[in-house]
Amino acid sequence: MYDPKFMEKFMAIIVNLDVVMAKRKMRSKDLAAQIGISEQNLSLLKTGKVKGMRFDTLQKICRILECQPGDILEYSNQTD
Repeated sequence: MYDPKFMEKFMAIIVNLDVVMAKRKMRSKDLAAQIGISEQNLSLLKTGKVKGMRFDTLQKICRILECQPGDILEYSNQTD
């Protein structure tokens, strides 16, 4: 079972895509269509269940949401 709190505790990169999308009132379906990826893949990105993201995809997300990569991705050095 996926537990976001457990994963967040041990993951160095935190994905805040859902927060930025909510601030922009952007639906997953619409963002996925504009980026050119499936809703399932966007969901995986939002939950941090991916090991990487192409710069091309990040660039499209930032252009559409009018944000910076740092608004979406956050580094955490929490290790406990």
